This record gives sequence, C-alpha cells and structure tokens, in this order.
Amino acid sequence: MKKEMMMMMLLFLLSISKTVVSQKIVKTLPGFQGSLPFMLETGYVGVGEKEEVQMFYYFFESENNAEKDPLLAWITGGPGCSVLTAVLYQSGPIMFNYTNSRAGKPSLVLNPYSWTMFANILYLDFPVGTGFSYATTREGYRISDLISAKHVNQFLRKWLRTHPKFLSNPFFFGGDSYSGILVPTILQEISKGNDKGSEPKINLKGFMLGNPLTDYKYDLGSRIEFAHKKQLISDQLYKEIEQNCKSEYLYPDRSNQICVTGLQIVNETFKKVYTSNLYEPKCSHWDLGALLGETDFSSILDNIDVNIHLSFQYCRDYMLLFSYYWANDKNVQRALHIREGTIKVWPRRNASLWYNFDVPSTVEYHRELSKRGYQALIFSGDADSVIPYLGTYQWIQSLHLPIKKNWHPWFVDHQVVGYAISYSKKKYNLTFVTVKGGGHSAQETRPKECFAMVNRWFSNYYSI
Repeated sequence: MKKEMMMMMLLFLLSISKTVVSQKIVKTLPGFQGSLPFMLETGYVGVGEKEEVQMFYYFFESENNAEKDPLLAWITGGPGCSVLTAVLYQSGPIMFNYTNSRAGKPSLVLNPYSWTMFANILYLDFPVGTGFSYATTREGYRISDLISAKHVNQFLRKWLRTHPKFLSNPFFFGGDSYSGILVPTILQEISKGNDKGSEPKINLKGFMLGNPLTDYKYDLGSRIEFAHKKQLISDQLYKEIEQNCKSEYLYPDRSNQICVTGLQIVNETFKKVYTSNLYEPKCSHWDLGALLGETDFSSILDNIDVNIHLSFQYCRDYMLLFSYYWANDKNVQRALHIREGTIKVWPRRNASLWYNFDVPSTVEYHRELSKRGYQALIFSGDADSVIPYLGTYQWIQSLHLPIKKNWHPWFVDHQVVGYAISYSKKKYNLTFVTVKGGGHSAQETRPKECFAMVNRWFSNYYSI
C-alpha cells in the first residue's frame, strides 16, 4: 500500500513537471490606487496536441476562506466575448469608477458585490481568439463548440496540477449567454475524463448559467410570447401570429402571409427597444454594438466623440468603452503580464472567430447531467428579450424533473427581487431563478441581487 501511494505521488509530480504553465502575481493595476487588497494571478496554459493554443486566465482567491470556499471557473458568451467583461462589469472584485473616470483614462474601485467574497474564481478567456487567448499556429484558431470543450478540460487539469491546494475544493463551472451551449459540453467532457480516471480528478459539484442560450427553438421562439407578456404587441396580433404560425416562429411557413407579416411587425418592434433590457434606454446617434464588434480599436475612436453621452444614465452600452481604453493600454497589459506581440488589439468581442457551431442544442446534455447528481443554478433577468426567461423555463420543464419547491418569491432587503422554482431527482438539484428587472446579463444589471442569489445558493445547500 505504501509503495502504491509513493508511486502515485511520483507520477503526480512527474505530471506537474511536464505541465508548462505561465503564472504571475499581479500586485497593482493602472487606474487603481495603491496595492490590490486581494490576490490576483494571471497566466497562460497551453492546450492542444502541441500546446499551440495558449489560454489566458485571471485567478482571484476568495477573500473569505480560500482553502475551503468553492472554486468557480467562469467564461463569457459570444462566442468570442472576453471574460474581462465579467471581471470588470459583473462579478469581479474591481469595477470602473464612472464618476471619476475620463475618456482614455479609466479609474478603478472595489466592487461591493464581488463574488470573490465567498468563492475562488478562475476567469478564462475562451475560446481561443477571445480576449488575450491566442494560438501559435493558424490552424490553432480553427475551433468549434466540441473542440473548445476539450481545450477547457485540458486547461483545468493542467491548471489544477500547478495549483494542487485547490484540488479538494468543491468545483463549479459557470457562464452566461452563449455559455449555455459551451458549459454543458465542457461539463460532459470533464465528467467523461473523471470516469476514465484522468488526473488530476476534478472535484466537480455543479454549475451555474445566466441568461443561457440552450436551444434555438425554445430560446428564440419564446420571444413572441415574451413580447406579448411585456405588452410590446397587442392581444390581437399575438393571437393572429399564434394561430397562423402554429407556434412555429423560427422556421415559419413562408406561404402564410398573415404569419410572416405578424413576425415582421414583432421584429420591427424589437428594433426600437434595447433588447438586452427592455427597461433601459437604447443607444442612439451611432451604432455602438457594431463598433464594439470591431477588432480594430482605432475605428471606434475615429467614429465617436467619447466625451459626449458617456454615462450610464444615458445608455448602458457606453460603459463598455472604458474596457476598450483600459485593456488596450500597454501599461495595463504589462501589469497583467500579457505576452507582447501575441494580439494586435484587445477586442471586447472578437466577431471574426474561425468557429464551427456544432452543438445546436444542449437540452440532452442537461438530461444527461441530471443523472450525475450535480447541483445546478440557472438564472435569467426577466427584462432580457435576447434570451427570454420564458424559453429557459420551457426547456427546463421538458426535462420532466420532479418539483422540489414550486414558484415562490425571493427577497433582498425585504423586497421581492424575483421568483424561483427548484427541482430534485435523487442527488441532482436544479434551481431556476428570475431576477426582477435584470437584463442580458442579469449579474451586470442587477449586481446586488445576483450577489445575494449566488452567495445564498452556495451557503444554503443549493437552494434560493
């Protein structure tokens, strides 16, 4: 027995020696006064056959109890949206100080609703070509949903080899938006690896998804019902569309003119509102969404006057400009230990990924995951029309899980901030939560409520 233990330890040490991981501690950041009051590590992990894909990460240790608190790995949707969006606008320990920031010189402050107050968080720029992650070969950029899942599985096992003190921490994986496709495929890859005895074993306990794209028929098809419930269209128009389209909104019968015309009216209606959050103003004057999809940062500066309308009160999307200024600052990149010359410009979203969308739906993935006894938290902002909560609730219902606790309000500061329903099947538990007034994504538009929700879920035996 002693010999076997020694042999296992020797093999583990050898595996560590073969793992090439670049990691640096970040003690200060441009825009933040003084030393960082939390532990931030950044680095690269090589994945792929010849480690031609270099995945960049930000790791924040829990500010509570790093040795025992959950380890949460988080990605952002798109695909192609940098995880720096999550760090600076959603759940990380720092955020922009919009009052004191100036165009070209953003200021940073501590985030009072940082999830690092109760969890270790590993933010990953994923897939390759996103944020600061890059490939050393042209072919390395040829990716897909399934290839990316294999990359993350490799990344996590290599990262844990060099961070063995977190091997026993409960591990969770999460993401938002298009991550609803990516996270379940990653979880399946991790689970299969654990089944096969891949080392080190990942102590996977569950996952969380925010405003997730899961199945196009459910998610996009629910926009018609959502538009009706939010009074964007009349009862009469809704009934006409429902009767003539026969609930087929994604691929309607083009010969049915009433159906087609009705859908066109709905599309035109959505164009007039801020689809990420119906209760917030839409950007006007210029198309920020198109500009922020550009990979050439200079084109943004050439097309806008950044000193005009740059405030949350006017339009939420203008806030995103600060990330462009900050992340493309060479001083910031040096502080983050970005490898010089690996990317031409940091894009908040890389819209030109060499990407194959080979997983059209993850409903069956969820069905398989429900057999493994994991814990799941799925939440949606109820003002999000990009991926309406109605579609998410519909595909969850299609899993036919026994209800553990039916619809009920949940509270923050004695006020109703949404509703929740939980399901249970043997050791598997799934909680679906709506966030009142939350958009796409909920943790960005309702940070206080989402902070309370996730903290409560972790500490209250995975229920809200």
